[in-house]
Amino acid sequence: MAGEIHIPTLAPEVVFQIGSINVTNTMINAWIAIIIFLVLGIFVRRAVRLRPGKLQNTCEFFLEGVLGYFDQVTGDRKKTIKFLPVVGSIFFFILLSNWLGLLPGTGSISVGHNMLLRPANTDLNLTIVMALVAVIASHVYAFAAIGVFTHLGKFVQIGNLLKSFKKGPIAVFTAVIEFFVGIIEIISEVAKVVSLSLRLFGNIFAGEVLISVISALVAALVPTPFMMLELLVGLIQATVFAMLTIVYLTVASEAPHGAEEH
Repeated sequence: MAGEIHIPTLAPEVVFQIGSINVTNTMINAWIAIIIFLVLGIFVRRAVRLRPGKLQNTCEFFLEGVLGYFDQVTGDRKKTIKFLPVVGSIFFFILLSNWLGLLPGTGSISVGHNMLLRPANTDLNLTIVMALVAVIASHVYAFAAIGVFTHLGKFVQIGNLLKSFKKGPIAVFTAVIEFFVGIIEIISEVAKVVSLSLRLFGNIFAGEVLISVISALVAALVPTPFMMLELLVGLIQATVFAMLTIVYLTVASEAPHGAEEH
């Protein structure tokens, strides 16, 4: 007989409170991922040797693979290494938190009327914050690489608009167009946050709902292919998020056309 179907809600459920802070089931999964990375990092740091052992070899294998993919976007290993702390952290956190959501007990162990564990990326708050980190980091790297005013000039060129009044109507028309293009660029930065966060949230949340429904309707072995599919989806979503982030970082840190001549 099929079990009771628990359809996940859009909002994460509060499991308990620490003072005035609500601790949700998605926060628990996120902290589990962070603790795993912390413990792994400590072990890897202590295991680093000139003659690497199995753990160091494994980590270096994955790191070289990630660096190779990122190099395809940046075209420069130095840039890749510079962006790695942000992009690599985002990639591995999303990947691990997605896969933790497939462990036994996630979505099935309850505390009161709420689930104890839930995939971290089914919380829209988390995906929005990661998207904000990605977009804000692209501007921070751009400020450091090409300068604050040069980077801001990609968006707002009020100085050119004011100077154009001395150069005739054609120059004014061109400056006005450039000004409104800059406004569109600002809107596109907001769109990046929306698209990054909703893409990740929507895919992981849909997978959670699918597995929850199938697990409740059919026998235990039938959901297995869907869980294997979710492993692939988790990897793809982590890769897409990370690759888009490094694209934003690379494009933002490049000088605008014509800046080299000036």
